[in-house]
Amino acid sequence: MNCFCSCTSPQRICLTAVDVSCAEYVQLSLQETLEKHQECLKRQREAVKHRLKKLAARQSEIAKKSSVIRESIIRKYQEIQAMLDEDLRMTLSHLEMEERAAVSALDGLMENNFSLIQEIEQHLARLTVAIEQTDTEPDTMTFFSYPEQQDMETVDRVMDLLDRTDPSSVSLDEVKADQILGLTNNMLLLISSQTPIIKKLTKSYSSEVFLDPETAHPKLIISPQGDSATYTDTWQQLPDLPGRFDTTLNVISLQGFSFGRHYWEIDVTGKTYWELGVTYPNIPRKGTTEDCWLGRGDESWCVEFFDGEYTAWHGGVPHQLPLTKSFCRIGVLCSFPAGLVTFFEADNMTPLFSFCAGTFSDCLHLALCPGHDHNGTNAEPVVICNAPSPSSDL
Repeated sequence: MNCFCSCTSPQRICLTAVDVSCAEYVQLSLQETLEKHQECLKRQREAVKHRLKKLAARQSEIAKKSSVIRESIIRKYQEIQAMLDEDLRMTLSHLEMEERAAVSALDGLMENNFSLIQEIEQHLARLTVAIEQTDTEPDTMTFFSYPEQQDMETVDRVMDLLDRTDPSSVSLDEVKADQILGLTNNMLLLISSQTPIIKKLTKSYSSEVFLDPETAHPKLIISPQGDSATYTDTWQQLPDLPGRFDTTLNVISLQGFSFGRHYWEIDVTGKTYWELGVTYPNIPRKGTTEDCWLGRGDESWCVEFFDGEYTAWHGGVPHQLPLTKSFCRIGVLCSFPAGLVTFFEADNMTPLFSFCAGTFSDCLHLALCPGHDHNGTNAEPVVICNAPSPSSDL
């Protein structure tokens, strides 16, 4: 049997060496590539771990800051309550002293009347005895031992006592009491004007907006003032502009906002279907894609009311809200510093839902959808309640 391994041909030996060298080179290159890939993945892993650590630290920092703010606010409310309690104590103490003085004075006057009554009762008892004795053993001298002059003295004493113990002579300082009530009412009005604090603060962010008719679906009627949108069954002959919604019943505000804090209130009285929220200007506006609906894409945030149910939407994710009452006014607050979109029941500033975007990537527009007729129950418009005060970047 021939052994090819022992071939002594110089050419064969050279080719074998080259083959081995190439195989080793390929193996080394592959190993080096894998090691580089391994190192790259390790660096990426460390970068992600570092970011995760930073996020956890930020989370802890926000929790601590929130706790400090919460405790500070609680202390302030406790101080206000303590101050009001102390003022109430002092006020009631003064009123109680005046009451005790008046009651004590009346006690003295009543004691005088009681003493005189006892004295008269004793005289009556003696007279009763005398009269009985006169009936059984007439004694003219005993009868006349009670002269008329003594009766007059008693009458005078009674009249004098009645004059001195006139109930109207003892009274509280009603003028002072009225002044206290007036000051108390003023304090109540002052506190009422400042509370709820969140309502006063949030309303200070009110920003004036008007609806852009060039974005409105052809079945929406936009008021001349640009403050309301109403559904109509009639398809209006309007220019098919690039920014006009052609499937969803949407309209957005002419103004966009990119910094600060902004608040709007929308009147939805009498409606059974509506959607409202905020959106980036790049929200899709043509066709039947889901992203055209408010909150169904990443470009918008909204709350929807339909068939008595409330749902918050963003990125196509629904959040069912545990609410059943049909509210008349909905508040929308967007805060660029916090990356926050919050919806309120505007009358009592009850929070409905909050979205935290972290950082907004574009300016935000108010967005409204008054909804279709909903079997004839949804004819009312949605109305923007523009506040007269300018927005504030507190």
